[in-house]
Parts: sequence; structure tokens; C-alpha cells
Amino acid sequence: MSRATFEIDAALRTFLAREQRDGAVTVECARAATLKQAIEALGVPHTEIGRLLVNGTPATLSRTVREGDHVEVFAHEPGAAPFEAPLAFIADAHLGGLAHMLRMLGFDTLYDQNFQDRAVVDLGQSEHRVVLTRDRELLKCRDVLRGCYVHALKAEAQLREVAARYPIARQMRPFTLCLHCNAALKPATAEAIIQQVPARIQARYSTFMCCPECRRVYWEGSHWERMRNVLAATLDVPVAEVRSRV
Repeated sequence: MSRATFEIDAALRTFLAREQRDGAVTVECARAATLKQAIEALGVPHTEIGRLLVNGTPATLSRTVREGDHVEVFAHEPGAAPFEAPLAFIADAHLGGLAHMLRMLGFDTLYDQNFQDRAVVDLGQSEHRVVLTRDRELLKCRDVLRGCYVHALKAEAQLREVAARYPIARQMRPFTLCLHCNAALKPATAEAIIQQVPARIQARYSTFMCCPECRRVYWEGSHWERMRNVLAATLDVPVAEVRSRV
């Protein structure tokens, strides 16, 4: 066994047991345990860790814990969580509202209420997606290379958390994806408009978009304007920034 002391960033202490949240934690670690294993045993998923210092020197999660180590564990700096471009997500079964808002902002976001954990992990890995979840054990899986634990329960607050970790406001392309299918929208054909859009709407609006998968037709009506205001307020950006960019 190796005895080591861990100082956990205040932003990460909610993952710790209550009795460990007030200061440094000294624990016995199994022989040959890595920093990843030791820190996750305390409750902090590796995806939430921004950087590590061991005895004042930068270290990686694969480093072995040694007797007397003093380990400092820091959260990600704002906007500095790792991802692969283009920024894309997969959300677990409890984050439907968040997935909906990310699609609204133009981010490729997979979501299905029937996703099993293994499917979430595999798709995140194979398609280079950020795994969004409220299941901390899922994020401890070594195959989850990019992930974010979502603390909040409301979709708007969840989006603010994700936007604090990733460049959402800089990379968004609002209203370019189908909210149901996640497919890229295309200009609607005259036939689609005639068959699916009420005459009063056709008379009022001139621009329509259609999903090539589910054939839903979208236009910039009152619901679009309400959601535009919600997204702008949530991201703390001017409403003019949240506009269609097809």
C-alpha cells in the first residue's frame, strides 16, 4: 500500500464523500495504483480533471501513486475541456432537454431514451463525441475519452454548464439541424410546403427548411423567436448572435 495525500479543487469536491470535502484527503492506495484509479476511488471521474500536480510537478493520470505523494487535482479551466473538432455530443437517457437545446444551436447531438451505457461509451469513442451524463460511474470508464458530468437538473442550467466547458457560443450554428432527427436541414421544396404548411403560414413567411429524414418543415415563427431569446439568455450573448446560419 502507498499512503498519499490528495488536494481536490473546490469545483470537484461535490464528487467526494461529505466528510472529505473540507481539505486535503490522505488515503491508502493499492500497490501500483495509478492516479486515475486513486482519484476515481475518491469519487472524481477522470473526465472532470483538467490537470494534475504531484509534489509540485505536472503529472498524467497514468502515473503510479507512490508513498508520500502530494497530489493536487484541478478542474478544467473555462472553455478548456478536451474535444475533437467538429464539436459533437452524445447525451444519455436523462438529458433529452439538453440534447434538444444543443441541436437547436446546431451541434450534432445523439440522443435516444433507449441508449444503454455501453452504446453511449462506444459511440462516444468511435465517433469522437463528448459524452454528456449525470452518471458519474459511466464517466469513470476508461473508454470514455471525452466527457462531461452534468450537475444541473434543468435544461437551461445544463446548457450553461456545457457552455462553460466547451466553445458553444463560438461554434454554434443555430437552427441548422432537425430537432427530432439531428439531420442537417435543407431548403424546403414547394411540394413539401404545400402539403405540410398551412396556407396562412405560407402567406406570412417566405423561408422554409425541411429535414431530409423525417420531412418536418421549419420556419421562423413565434416559437423560433421564443427559443432564440431563451438560448441567448442562457448563453449570455446578444439575441442577434442566435440566428439561422444555413
